[in-house]
Amino acid sequence: MITSLSIKNYALIEKLTIDFSKGFSTITGETGAGKSIILGALGLVLGKRADLTSLKNKEEKCIIEAHFEISKYNLLPFFEANDLDYETETIIRREILPSGKSRAFINDSPVNLQELQELSLFLIDIHSQQQTQELSDENVQFNIIDAIAGNKETILEYQVLLKNYKADKSKLNALLKKQSESNKEQEYNAFLLDELVAANLKSGEQETLEADFEKLNNVEIIKESIDKALAIANDEQIGVMNNLKEIKVALQKIAPFSADYQSLLDRIASVTIEFDDISEEISRSSEKLVNDPEQLDLISQKLQVIFSLQKKHQVSTVEELLQIQSKLENLVLELGSIEEEIAVLTDSIEQKTSSLDALSADIHDKRVESIPVLSQKLIVILETLGMPNVRFKIEINSVETYFPNGKDILQFLFSANKGTDFGLLKKVASGGEMSRIMLAVKAILAKYSKLPTLIFDEIDTGVSGEIAIRMGEIMKDMSKEMQIFAITHLPQIAAKGNAHFKVFKSTVGDDTQSELKLLNDQDRVVEIAQMLSGTVVSESALNHAKALLN
Repeated sequence: MITSLSIKNYALIEKLTIDFSKGFSTITGETGAGKSIILGALGLVLGKRADLTSLKNKEEKCIIEAHFEISKYNLLPFFEANDLDYETETIIRREILPSGKSRAFINDSPVNLQELQELSLFLIDIHSQQQTQELSDENVQFNIIDAIAGNKETILEYQVLLKNYKADKSKLNALLKKQSESNKEQEYNAFLLDELVAANLKSGEQETLEADFEKLNNVEIIKESIDKALAIANDEQIGVMNNLKEIKVALQKIAPFSADYQSLLDRIASVTIEFDDISEEISRSSEKLVNDPEQLDLISQKLQVIFSLQKKHQVSTVEELLQIQSKLENLVLELGSIEEEIAVLTDSIEQKTSSLDALSADIHDKRVESIPVLSQKLIVILETLGMPNVRFKIEINSVETYFPNGKDILQFLFSANKGTDFGLLKKVASGGEMSRIMLAVKAILAKYSKLPTLIFDEIDTGVSGEIAIRMGEIMKDMSKEMQIFAITHLPQIAAKGNAHFKVFKSTVGDDTQSELKLLNDQDRVVEIAQMLSGTVVSESALNHAKALLN
C-alpha cells in the first residue's frame, strides 16, 4: 500500500508531503482545486510520460516520491528479475528536469519507464470515469470473469503457446509460398540439370578436347612436319645429330689446351644430350600419331555439346557450367528440404493446436462455472445500491478462432427493470447504473485480487442520497481487503472514510497553489457540512454532517 507521497514543483503544487494509512480514505475538494493534479503526480510515479508543462517553476526540476509498504505482496521475484534492491518499504522517485528529460528510480536504482510501469501493475489501480465506460468492452468483461474463474495462469500458458503456434504458422505459410514458387520452376530446372549431368562435364576438359581436336584434325600436316624434322635431325650425312657429334669430336681435341675450350666442349655436350632427347620425343610423337576419324568425330560432338551449353547459360568455361550445375542440384535438394520442413512444422502445429484446444476448453469450462457466481454476487450488491430488479445474461460460446485469451466470444447483457429486454451495457445502462455496476465489479474483484491499493476517481457520478451511502459502505467493506481511496463530491461517501483529505487552492501574493491536508474531526464536520449546504454552513447542515460521520 502507499504510505506517503511527496510532490515538489509540479503543476500548482510548490511543495507537498502527505502520509496515508491503510483502510478507506476519502479525498474531497471543489472542482478545479487540484484533485486531478494529485492523480497526475501519482501517475508520473507509476510510469506515465511527462513533459515540461508538468513543472511549476520551469527553472527547477520536479520531484515526485512515493513510499510503498510491499512486504505482503510477494514482489521479491520482480525485484530479483530486474536486478533491483528489494526493500519492504520501497521508494519510487520520478524527476523531471528543466531540459524536459525525466529520470526514474526504484530504491535509488535508476530504471526505465517500462520497468516502472510493470511494477505499478502490482501496486495501484486508479479507476477513472473512463474505466467505467470501458466496462462495456468485451476484453474488460472477460478480465472480470477470468479473475473469478481463476484463469490467470492458464491464460498465460495459453498465450505463450499461442505465440509459438502463430510463429510456426507464419513459417509454414512462408515455406508453402516458397514451395509453390519453386514448383513452377522445378520442371525447367530439372531439365537444365539433366542436360548438364548428361554432358558429364569435367574441369579442364575443354582445353584438352580442343587440343586433341586440333591434333586429329591436322594429322597429315603434323605427320609430314614431324617426319621432316626427324630426317633433318638424324640423317647420316647431313643430319643435325651427326654434325653435333663432329663438333664435339673437334672440341675434344683442343679442350686440354684451355679452360675456355673445355667450357665450349661441355656446352656442346649438353646441347647434344638435349637435342638427342628432343629427337627421341619427336620420334615418340610420330609413333603415337594416328589418323582416327571416329575419335575426331566423338571429340567434335563433345565440344559441340559444351559450346551449346555455354551459349544457353551465357558462360564461356566448363568451370562456370559446373557451378550452375551445383546450384541447380542445390535447388532440387532445397525443395526436398522444404518438404521435410513443411512436414515437421505441420506436425508441430497439429500438436500445438491440440494443446491450445485443451487449454481453451479448460478456460471455457471455468468461465462457464464462474458466470452464475458473478451474476449472483453482482445482483446482491446492486440490490443494496437501489437496483432491486437488476438481471444479467452472460453467455459464452466457443468458436474456432484463437483469440488472445482463448476461443470464446461473450455476450454480457443487462436489464435494470422488470419487463425490459436485455441489452448491451453501453446501450441500456445509465451513467449512474454504470457507476454502481463498476463499483460492484470492483467490490467482487477485491476478494480475488492481491492488489494493495485501489483509487476511485469520482465513481459516484450519477448517484446521491441513500445509494451514495450504500456505495460508501461497499468501499469501506472493500478496505478490509485492500487500501481504498475515493475522490468524491458526495458527503455521504466522504463521511465513510477512515481518513478524510481535502484538496484546496490558496493564494500567496500573485501565486496560486494547490494543497492537500488531512482533516481533523472538527474540520471534517465543517467540510461535510459545506458539501451538504454550500459555503455558508447552517446548523442543520452541521447536525447532518455529524449524523453522517456517526
